[in-house]
Amino acid sequence: MIDNNSLIKLLDKNNIKYTQHFHPPLFTVNDSKKMRGVFDGAHTKNLFLKNKQKNFFLLSCLESTKINLKRLKKGLDLGNISFAKEENLYELLGVRPGSVTPFGLLNDIEKKIKFFLDLELNNFNSFNFHPLTNTATINIKKDNFYNFFKIYNISINLINLKSYREDNIN
Repeated sequence: MIDNNSLIKLLDKNNIKYTQHFHPPLFTVNDSKKMRGVFDGAHTKNLFLKNKQKNFFLLSCLESTKINLKRLKKGLDLGNISFAKEENLYELLGVRPGSVTPFGLLNDIEKKIKFFLDLELNNFNSFNFHPLTNTATINIKKDNFYNFFKIYNISINLINLKSYREDNIN
């Protein structure tokens, strides 16, 4: 199972530039807001979801995005979705609650998880994600992020989440 140290070795091995910041554990978006001004780039949140057919989805978006799950399930035809259980989180992504990250997809050997990334993140030059632990944050340029995922054959489904937001009344 890939952990924080293994991830750093993979990034370095592939000459992927990043900056790693260490900090006290951050479990929620509110916790991470205490770090504003310390890290540049898009501050993200990551939702790990599943449906009744035991299909799994990882959704990465700006931390301020409030997603309406009912709109999301209809718009993307995901079925009845809910947050996945802690056991699924560890089994499939190799992380605990508060540490959900796209880098966990390196642990999804069987490619069970469909990954969605909000297009709005592309308005930033870099992204901030936990590196499989919530005691650090990796800031990575968006091109480096996409290149790294391409190297490891991890599919990224770019979506526009605007129509699935809570504040969208359409």
